[in-house]
Amino acid sequence: MGHYHVCVYAICKNEAPFVDRWLESMKEADSIVVLDTGSTDDTVERLERGGARVTQEIISPWRFDTARNRSLELVPPEADICVCTDLDEQFHPGWRALLEAAWGPGVGQATYRYTWNFNPDGSEGVVFWYEKIHAPGLYRWVHPVHEVLEYTGSAPRPRTVRVEGMQLDHHADPQKSRSQYLPLLELSVAENPQDDRNLHYLGREYLFHRRWDDAITVLKRHLALPTATWADERCASMRFLSQCYRAKGEIRQAENWLLRAAAEAPWLREPWAELAGFFWSQQEYEGTVWAARRCLAIAARPESYICSAEAWGALPWDLLSLGLWYTGQKAEAIDACRHASGLAPADSRIAGNLRWMQEHL
Repeated sequence: MGHYHVCVYAICKNEAPFVDRWLESMKEADSIVVLDTGSTDDTVERLERGGARVTQEIISPWRFDTARNRSLELVPPEADICVCTDLDEQFHPGWRALLEAAWGPGVGQATYRYTWNFNPDGSEGVVFWYEKIHAPGLYRWVHPVHEVLEYTGSAPRPRTVRVEGMQLDHHADPQKSRSQYLPLLELSVAENPQDDRNLHYLGREYLFHRRWDDAITVLKRHLALPTATWADERCASMRFLSQCYRAKGEIRQAENWLLRAAAEAPWLREPWAELAGFFWSQQEYEGTVWAARRCLAIAARPESYICSAEAWGALPWDLLSLGLWYTGQKAEAIDACRHASGLAPADSRIAGNLRWMQEHL
């Protein structure tokens, strides 16, 4: 294992509540540089007091890729490994030793486990593998929002290493607004209308804003692109289309897109969980059981961001228990309900269902 100069770099604005926890997590690095984009609280003072080197600069017009690239310019020339994080994230202790052990000649990026959010009970929600650690001088950030690293070198792309045991947790500020995301995504698609990932993100954002028809149009554009070949993301677009049609009251279209989603990526739990829920809502109980069993038969959680906390929590067992009960398989229904209750012990509805089933067996 070699010793490398590891530099953490970040952007921030008005994130004083997160500073101390973030600095404690990042202290294993050799240097910490931060671009502050206009804080009006004591974020800068806290960072500097904790040893970070802070540069203040307004980015106008605002774009995440511009801000990230400016913060990357602050990384000292002696850095061997650049680690990009946000102030509402924290590494588990020991991350630096794991990173150095995995790094080596010819490495350009490192991937590590990332918990994007947590459930109300504190358990992990959406989990995937991230790759915001990279070698200096070979990458730049692209896209106004949902920015990603793009390789800029002339030689063949360096290899990426997987850092087992390295864990970054995201503890988002629930008060932070998403209002800037939609116009930035629209700008991103306008700049590169053939970028399949941005179209998918824009369709999802329209869904969040309940703009059903706009979401349907954009998601279908995503699916029609010849570059949109990643089945997991195509499956997600199909699930979002189903949600839009269901919101519009077009039930058969909603069912059709869910069935297509399950066929597109049958190795994912998410389409099966949504399909089980759809059948339950239509009082199609045998379909509920079938889809819930297909969901639960998938044991390997995906390492991409295409996953949901619900599909990997109590929901499939809950739906299975209901479907089994209404198809007369009552003993199995109670067993499934126990599983659901074990995964969501604070859920009073599931606990009530279990008591009711036991009393009426």
